[in-house]
Amino acid sequence: MKEKTLLSAEAGQTDEGTLLCVKDLRTWFEMKRWGFFSAGFVRAVDGLSFEVKKGEAVTIVGESGSGKTTLLRTILGLARPTGGEMVFDGKRIDYGDPSHIKWLRWQIGFVQQDPYGALPPFMSVSRILREPLIVNKVDRDEHRQRIREALEEVRLTPVDDFLNKYPHMLSGGQQQRLVIARALLLRPKLIAADEPVSMLDASVRVEVLELMRKIQDDYSLGVIYITHDLSSVRYFSQRAFVMYAARMVEKAAVGELTSNTLHPYTQVLLNAIADPDPENVNQFRDVPPGEPPSLINPPDGCRFHPRCARMIEGLCDTEEPPEFEPSPGHFVECWLYR
Repeated sequence: MKEKTLLSAEAGQTDEGTLLCVKDLRTWFEMKRWGFFSAGFVRAVDGLSFEVKKGEAVTIVGESGSGKTTLLRTILGLARPTGGEMVFDGKRIDYGDPSHIKWLRWQIGFVQQDPYGALPPFMSVSRILREPLIVNKVDRDEHRQRIREALEEVRLTPVDDFLNKYPHMLSGGQQQRLVIARALLLRPKLIAADEPVSMLDASVRVEVLELMRKIQDDYSLGVIYITHDLSSVRYFSQRAFVMYAARMVEKAAVGELTSNTLHPYTQVLLNAIADPDPENVNQFRDVPPGEPPSLINPPDGCRFHPRCARMIEGLCDTEEPPEFEPSPGHFVECWLYR
């Protein structure tokens, strides 16, 4: 199979309220053996379709290796898709056109997982925030105002006390606030956050999530929040998408997803959430056997079927389930709801 690097030629049609529309997106990485012989493909993202509305926060949740970060990197233009289509704010993105990628990066702010690793240690806070403005040729007369506004927005105040500090002089929470400030500098329409609180203390996590929610509300930003922690989803986003082995197996509003869970894998994720009640310290949690499948050679049929206790013989193990809609706005890829 020859890998394609451009999206389909037909432009997608989206309504005015849609900020991001992804259709059948695939990002495969070719494996090389002895330099030039192909050893197959890693199907990191394999046929995903979803939308993000303007001003909406959505969470993409799944365990490590499910393809969440690769999906985010593809949306940001850091990885080229093998196929499919992406339309951002009504504009079809051609990944082969550098001007499209440059425009896209103006529109999307990126919040990385590791704040210390995301910040150059030899630059001051002022220089870190000035760098993207210089690279993107923002009028120099605006630099000072934008930097001060961004720091005030993430509550790194008094601003003058932080401008000349270096990353190692900041706490973990302050470093992540600085990363968020940098993501806001170009006044994007979408914030893409890759597990932004996973490396922070529990008390600081709540503060950072509340800060991001306030920024989203104040500026009507779209937000894509990547996490493996389903317990934090209900406090931050309006909708949640569950990923397993490079596929989205369930999509619904957060309240609907947690109260009326349909896919067996999503039920497993909810069951794995730690219960703070000391009465349940010895409660046994039923965990499915085995491990997620290889994305080099995924199983036939439903990708969860080797671990699923409700697997239908002759169907789940042979035919890949399409997307069903058992109730309005609640989508699931599972033969149990055909």
